[in-house]
Amino acid sequence: MNNEGVEKPESFLSRLVARVIVWYPRTLSPDHGWGRYLVPAAGCRYYPSCSEYAKQAVVRYGVTRGGLLGLRRLGRCHPFSAGGYDPLK
Repeated sequence: MNNEGVEKPESFLSRLVARVIVWYPRTLSPDHGWGRYLVPAAGCRYYPSCSEYAKQAVVRYGVTRGGLLGLRRLGRCHPFSAGGYDPLK
């Protein structure tokens, strides 16, 4: 995976939160992890996925602001959302 342009998390807490966010899609996610067997019709509405977006936000802005940006993105992710390309700004 190419990590160019992605800043390194500076604090221990940022690194910890980023690892938890990376762990989620590999395990519980209904789109990428074993959860896809429980909810086969699930899929990401946005690119990058909400978990990738939250990880990028925490790495770039820290736990507080990045976490709020990640939660805001999750709030926009619902069945009536158009989705699409929505990069972190």
